[in-house]
Amino acid sequence: MNYTLHSDFSEINPQSWNNLLTESISDSPFMRYEYQTAWWQQRGGGEWQNAQLVLISASAGEKLIGIAPLFIAEYEGQRAILLNGSIEISDYLDVIVRPADHAQFISGLLDFLASNLTDNWSALDWYNLPDSSPTLAALKAESAKRKWTHHEEMYRPTPRIPLNRTFDEYLATIDKKQRHEIRRKARRAEESGRGVRWYISEMQDPEAEIDAFIKLMEGDENKAKFLTEPMRAQMKAAIRAAHQGGWLWLAFLEVDGQRAAAALNFDYNNKLWGYNAGVNRAFMELSPGWVLLGYILQWCCDNRRSEFDFMRGDEEYKYRFGAVNQYVMRARVEK
Repeated sequence: MNYTLHSDFSEINPQSWNNLLTESISDSPFMRYEYQTAWWQQRGGGEWQNAQLVLISASAGEKLIGIAPLFIAEYEGQRAILLNGSIEISDYLDVIVRPADHAQFISGLLDFLASNLTDNWSALDWYNLPDSSPTLAALKAESAKRKWTHHEEMYRPTPRIPLNRTFDEYLATIDKKQRHEIRRKARRAEESGRGVRWYISEMQDPEAEIDAFIKLMEGDENKAKFLTEPMRAQMKAAIRAAHQGGWLWLAFLEVDGQRAAAALNFDYNNKLWGYNAGVNRAFMELSPGWVLLGYILQWCCDNRRSEFDFMRGDEEYKYRFGAVNQYVMRARVEK
C-alpha cells in the first residue's frame, strides 16, 4: 500500500473519492468530496485560522484504497492532527476506507505520519467519530503497539428516530402524550385559516433559498450570534455543496404566505439527516418548528426512509419525538 501526501484536494478525483466513500466504514454527507472541499476553503467558518492541510491517500497499483482528510493546527497547547471538518459543524467524521482494508490502512497511515511529518505534530485529536466506527478500536490497538498514550471519550449524543414504517406506526411507538401533542399542533395549524402549507424547495433560485433559510436561522438569538460573517460563508458553502451533490433537502412551512419555519436536512443513504432549522418568531403561537418536523417525519415514513438522524445535540424536543441516543466519540493519541 503506497501513501501519498497531497497539497490540494484537486489532486484526488472527486468521483473516485465519492465512490470509495460509498463502500467505506463510515459513509456520511460530511465526508463527501463536495462538503470536505467546501469546509477546507472556509476553514470551518473561521474556526481554524492557521491550519495546514494533510490530505493523504493510499493506493495499491491503480486502485484507491483509502483517504485520510486531515490538517495540522495548534490545539490545546500542542501541534495536533485533526480530521478535516473538525470540530463544530461537521457532525460525523472518519477516514475513508473499505472495512477489509481498514486495519492495514490505519497502521500504515500512522507509520506514514510518524516518518514523514516527524517533528510537525505531537498528537492526533479526532472528533466526531461514530461510536460504531472501527477506527476507535484501531487507534487504541495501534497506540498500545507503539507505546503511545491513548484516550477515548464520548463527545456528543446523536439522537435518531428509527423509521421504515407508516407514520401511524411511528406515532404508536412514542409516548401517548407526545403523540397527542404532535397531532394537536398539526391540526391547530391546519385549521387556523391562515393558509398553512409546507413544501420541499426545488432550489430554482438557490441563493435566494439559502438566504431565506439563513434569515430564519437568525430568529434564534444563539444562532444569530453563531452566524458571524465567516460562519455565514461556511454555512452557505455547505448548503451549496449539498445542492451540488444532490443530497440537499430544504423544506419551508408557510403561514399567511410568509415563511414561518425552515428545516435544512440531507437526504442521503436512504435516511434524512437533520442539519439545522429556523423559525420566524412572529408565528410562534402556531408552533411552526414542531409542526414542520411532524410533516417531515410523515414524509420520511411515506417515502420509506429508514431513519431521521437529529445528529449532535441533546435538546429535549428530540426525545419527545422518540429519538434514541447514539454517540460520536473523541479519540486522542499522543506520541
